[in-house]
Order: sequence, then C-alpha cells, then structure tokens
Amino acid sequence: MPDEATRAPGHAPRAIILGCASEHLSSDERRFFGAADPVGFILFRRNCRSPDQVRELVAALRGAVGRSDAPILIDQEGGRVARLRPPSWRLYPSAARLGSLPDPRAEVAVRLGARLIADDLRDLGITVDCLPVLDVPVDGADPVIGDRAYGNEPGRVTKLARAACHGLLEGGVLPVVKHIPGHGRARVDSHHACPVVETETDELSCTDFAPFHALAAMPWAMSAHIVYRAIDMTAPATLSRRVISEVIRGVIGFDGVLVSDDLSMHALGGDIAERAGRALAAGCDLVLHCNADHSEMEAIVTGVGSISTLSAERLARAEAMRHRFETQKFDRREAEEEFDALLGGTGISERAEQ
Repeated sequence: MPDEATRAPGHAPRAIILGCASEHLSSDERRFFGAADPVGFILFRRNCRSPDQVRELVAALRGAVGRSDAPILIDQEGGRVARLRPPSWRLYPSAARLGSLPDPRAEVAVRLGARLIADDLRDLGITVDCLPVLDVPVDGADPVIGDRAYGNEPGRVTKLARAACHGLLEGGVLPVVKHIPGHGRARVDSHHACPVVETETDELSCTDFAPFHALAAMPWAMSAHIVYRAIDMTAPATLSRRVISEVIRGVIGFDGVLVSDDLSMHALGGDIAERAGRALAAGCDLVLHCNADHSEMEAIVTGVGSISTLSAERLARAEAMRHRFETQKFDRREAEEEFDALLGGTGISERAEQ
C-alpha cells in the first residue's frame, strides 16, 4: 500500500469505512490508516470518553489519511443505541418513545431531538450519523430493531424519520437511513445469523420499502444483511446485485451513498475479504468494518480498491448538502428547554433511558 505522502494528486481513497480500537490512535494504527487510506471512520463507545478526547481522536483520524473532510460516522440514535453517553453527553429517548408521543408533538420532538444530537456531533467534528431507522417491525420479528423504530405503520415511520433527517441536516450532520430496503421482518438478529424474508414483493413495496422510497433523496443509506427471497433467493441485500440495482436504486430510487452494514456481522458468509469484494461488486459504494480487528482490516484493504467515480460523485453531493446547513444559528439552551417541555408529562426523560 502506498504511503499517504506519495499519493498522486487526485488519488481516490479506498471504498471502506474503518473503526479504531480505543480512545487514542496507536502508532501502528496511524501508519496503517495512512497507507490504507479509507474514505472515513466510524466511532463506538470504546472510542468516546470525553469531548476533548473525541475531538483529538477525530483530528488524529483525519490527520492519518491527510484529509480534513474525511467523513466521521457514529451510531447515535438515542435509547439503547448511543455511543455518546452521560456524564459527558445527554442521553436521548429511543425512537419508539418519541413515536409514542401524540401528534403533532412527536414530529416536533423527533426533529428537535435530532437537531440537538447534531449539535453534540458537530462540536466533536463528527459529520455523519447512522440515524434514522426506517425499518417497520412486524409481530414476531427479532427485537434487534424493536424500540429503535418509530412505530409499526409505514406512514408514521416515514413522517418521523423525515423529521429526524431534517433535524440532523439543520445541524450540518448527514443522516444515514437504515437498514435499506427494510429490516423490520427479520426473525433473527443479523449480527448472529442471516435473516430470510419470504414476503412477496408487492407487500414489501407497500410496507418495508415505502419509508425508504419516501426518503430516497437522503444523502446516505445503510444496507440490510437480509435475504429477500422474492427478489434474490440466496444473497442478502448487501451482497445482491439484483436487490441493489432493481430495488434500492430502482423501485426505491435511492441515488445517494450506499454503505454496507458491518462486514463482521455473522449474517454474511465467506471470509471478510470476500464479503467486502462481493458487497462492492453488488453495488455498495462503501463497505463498513467496525470491530478494529487489525488482521481483518488488513484482509479487507488488500482486496478493496479506490472508490469509483460514481461513488465519489455521490459522496461529493452528500458533502455539498451538509455544507448548505452549517451556518444556521442555534440556541442550545432554548432548544433543550423546548425538547424537555415536549417530553413532559409522558414519563419520557433522560433518566428513564439510563
């Protein structure tokens, strides 16, 4: 792998998002990331102790690849999926708790909560949030989605997810809609096994696909590690050219940055390098690897090339969208007071989520 300092002008980074092991970059990680040149990075709880520490880590990650605009991702949904937690950061209610508010309070609260999350993230230099979840859970589904969803009716999920996207964008943070084309019918956790959905395409289009279709103009989306037998009998969406081309890019109409869900999840077969190659060949713009296992990252990097011209264009469009909102004024104290008032009288609070 070439050293960052020797790259030719206009060199495109590799089509991967990587994680790091702890709160600070080791010298080995710094050298590895400099040579690997991933598009960007993702942070987890193991990486986040305090605001100053996270800012330093974010700067070190970008410094390692020599790009001040390298995307830094995080899963900051609220509820049980929150990488930033007290005492350094506010803990937000889950999507389901916000979705349980009556209209129109729910929509206002979701948008304002996402705007507050964006304020947290921008302060740290984090530019992409893997929020919102657009999945529509059904009876009997595995609880891996559960209260991460805004409800079990596509129209309501769409409305509240749109509010979350707008809240993040207003704060200069890019939303990632997930898990496209829909994880709500999974009866096993894709972290541990590969879910198989037998539902016919017409029904999927009216339910699971509908929120993604309504929000197809969003800048990023994350794929689902799920087999949809009506579309592809064997390959999960992440690895299926047919699902990506015919459904995600076709029926749904999404033309933003498509990033795979974590390659190390057990829903995917084959070794880690094979998974990465298949995901990119199927049509993902980027592949995501989260656990910071050095041997796995080396294997992926060896088999993954630079981002395509089309993927680079999608990334540039997303970044342009983010910059349109960066200078908006925001009164944090006023927003928190309004958000708390919207949650008042419902039993929903930060303390209830801890």
